[in-house]
Amino acid sequence: MDYKKLLEDAGALLEGHFLLTSGLHSDKYIEKMRILENPTLMEPFVDKMKDLSPETDWFIGPTLGGAIIAYELARMKRKKSAFAEKTGTGRELKREFTIENADKIVIVDDILTTGSSIKETIKAIDKGKIIAIVVMIDRSTTNIEIDIPIEAVLKYPIENYESGMCHLCKERIPLIKRGGKK
Repeated sequence: MDYKKLLEDAGALLEGHFLLTSGLHSDKYIEKMRILENPTLMEPFVDKMKDLSPETDWFIGPTLGGAIIAYELARMKRKKSAFAEKTGTGRELKREFTIENADKIVIVDDILTTGSSIKETIKAIDKGKIIAIVVMIDRSTTNIEIDIPIEAVLKYPIENYESGMCHLCKERIPLIKRGGKK
C-alpha cells in the first residue's frame, strides 16, 4: 500500500507556512482529518496499525485523533479503548477507565512530530504496562526519547523550525494555524 499516495489523493498533504501544535513551524502540514473523516481512507492505516500492534488489553490514545484510532483498533481486536484528555498541565484519563495493574497497553496516535502528546499520555497512565506505541504517521526528524518501542504505518520525515530560526518567517510568508486549537 502506498500510504503517501493515499494522503496525496485525499488532499491531506499541504504546503505553506504552518504553526504546528508543538509551536514549531513547518513548510508542510499533514491534514489528518482528510483521512480520519473518511472510514474508507482510514481503513488501510488502521489495518496496518492492527498488524503492528502486539497483543494487548487496552488501546489508549490522546484526544482527538489518537482516541478515534484507539477505539477502532479496540473494536477490531475485541479489546478496550480509552483516551487521555488535555488538561491545563498535560493529559489525564478522566472517565474512570478500569485499567488493572496486570493489563497491557498500546498507546495509539495519529501524527508523531515531537512526541509530546504521547509523553503526556504515558504520564496519565498510572496502572498497567505500556508495551508499545503505534502511530499512523511519523513525521519526526529526530529520535523521540521514549523508552517504549514505536511503530509507524508511514515514516514521512518533515523538517520543523523554531520560530526564531524559520526561513519562512524571514521570507514573510504568512503563518497558518490549522487543526482544532485555533
